Amino acid sequence: MDGVLGSMNLPDDLKNMTGEQLEKAASEIREYMIRTVADNGGHLAASLGVVELTLALHSTFNSPTDRIIWDVGHQSYPHKLLTGRWEEFATLRQLDGLCGFPKPSESEHDPFLTGHSSTSISAALGLAQARDYNGEDYKIIAVIGDGALTGGMSFEALNHAGHIKANITVILNDNKMSISSNVGSMSAYLARIRSDPKYSRLKDDFESFVGRIPVVGKKALNYADRVKGGLKYLVVPGMIFEELGFTYFGPIDGHNIAAIKNTLRQANQMKGPVMIHVVTEKGKGYHYAEKSPEVFHGIGPFDLNNGLLKKKKSASYTEIFGRTLIKLSRENPKIAAITAAMTSGTGLRNFAREFPERFYDVGIAEQHAVTMSGALAAGGMQPVVAIYSTFLQRAYDQILHDVCMQNLPVVFAVDRAGITGEDGETHQGLFDLSFLRSIPKMSIMAPSNENELQHMLFTALNYSDGPVALRYPRDKVEGVDLEEPHILPWGRGELLREGRDLLIVAAGTVVKQAVEAAEKLTRQGIDAAVINARFVKPLDKELIALWARRCGRVLTVEENVLAGGFGSGVLELLAGESLSVPVIRLGIGDQFVEHGSRAKLLSHFKLDAGGIFNEALAFVGTGAVKGQS
Repeated sequence: MDGVLGSMNLPDDLKNMTGEQLEKAASEIREYMIRTVADNGGHLAASLGVVELTLALHSTFNSPTDRIIWDVGHQSYPHKLLTGRWEEFATLRQLDGLCGFPKPSESEHDPFLTGHSSTSISAALGLAQARDYNGEDYKIIAVIGDGALTGGMSFEALNHAGHIKANITVILNDNKMSISSNVGSMSAYLARIRSDPKYSRLKDDFESFVGRIPVVGKKALNYADRVKGGLKYLVVPGMIFEELGFTYFGPIDGHNIAAIKNTLRQANQMKGPVMIHVVTEKGKGYHYAEKSPEVFHGIGPFDLNNGLLKKKKSASYTEIFGRTLIKLSRENPKIAAITAAMTSGTGLRNFAREFPERFYDVGIAEQHAVTMSGALAAGGMQPVVAIYSTFLQRAYDQILHDVCMQNLPVVFAVDRAGITGEDGETHQGLFDLSFLRSIPKMSIMAPSNENELQHMLFTALNYSDGPVALRYPRDKVEGVDLEEPHILPWGRGELLREGRDLLIVAAGTVVKQAVEAAEKLTRQGIDAAVINARFVKPLDKELIALWARRCGRVLTVEENVLAGGFGSGVLELLAGESLSVPVIRLGIGDQFVEHGSRAKLLSHFKLDAGGIFNEALAFVGTGAVKGQS
């Protein structure tokens, strides 16, 4: 590490740096982050926006004694660089390298695991309660974006913190975006505050004004209090936070290190919860990220000179979903699309442009999205809820209570299902089959390629007997010729290959790997049948039972945890048919899956063609093949 930070003991030596040195440090951090993310991919725009804020925090507070919690963690790269991880930063998001999010097992400077939105204030409050109970004395700071503030959990925590007058500092990083542009009344409220430069002076002016109001007698005192209370709603910025029990500072230029440090020092003198509102620019310091912060929120390796992806982007399952939904919606005026702050990420941007009256981005509010969709269905619409698998977990009760219990025909487009890769354990979509399969009335489909994705979406929208989940991966498509969408036989799988020695039953995009493994097995004298399940629930009982009897051995393959997943469903089916055949299940064991490329992780968990082949070969054994001695 060269430059002004080269000889520093970070983060401690930041406290002795001049303003000019801190500005140079900001430039060095930006340059290194841009170069690293250009090589590895990652969450660049949000991290570029908080460089000065991070320097101000670490030059004011004493981490790790003082605890800094980054909501979601998309913006934590400068924090990692300033807390002893500069040399390791080149391994960002790679297998066995640095995680892309704050992680306590990685560094003592990361007090709490983050990866999902709107959790930082709750975490800060819990740490504060533990600190106070144990008689300790340290500062706790939660940094939350205005996008994360659209999540209801953040308001639950604000309400509680204000009620108990907790000694915490919340920094509202207002960059006008989450992943997509922010929506909702809170976003509009913050925009009004930040857009009027007079707001930064109004609070002090107001206090001076009301201090000069003469008070004579008890009635006059009550009247003065009512006047003051009414006036402050009209003129004081941040009143919603003040009413929740917070002392509000802001808005402050989030790229002015001196201003932020001065405000932090003031906040340190306060008792009770403090809200500091800083305004930043997402993508600051890199022209292409400033121009397209949504693109550079999470991006693959790119060319520094033009900001373009190094690899030509192939069509993804997400894009095929978006195109198909538009096509079907042109023919069906009842279809509506709902997402939770993921308009672009879920492939709905073009849908939103073409059908604005049928599109709903509810902000980071998955619970609300699901219940609202259930009510849309109850009102005669055909809602399609597009949410990443890892975020759909947050709406489990709403799926069960507000959709399935009422048997409402809501279609769940479960994006990023299975292994997602470099985002790591907080973002792997490995639990949806298990938590959805156990809910009565829920049906689940998993396409093996883009054609089946089209057909399954069309099938789901033509199924009126209850909710349907359609899960697909974060991956490029196979490149097969697209057909006109048509309805698939309900609950029926597809026999892709006959065999006598082993039955491989696979669900989703691992079907292709299963077929390749079966072809390799043939060269070893092993004849494997392959079934594309298509439906995880209901399973095709007749087809699977028939070929299980014929082959005498069953191998299941899924991109999901094994507990309660697809393979468990096959076991239940065989038990129900009184079929006693040996079964091996391939999937994810009782563990969380860390970061790494999707291809490497699939190989590691034996879910690629080679892994399936080796497991099948060991399972059957050349001497146990039917028809061989």
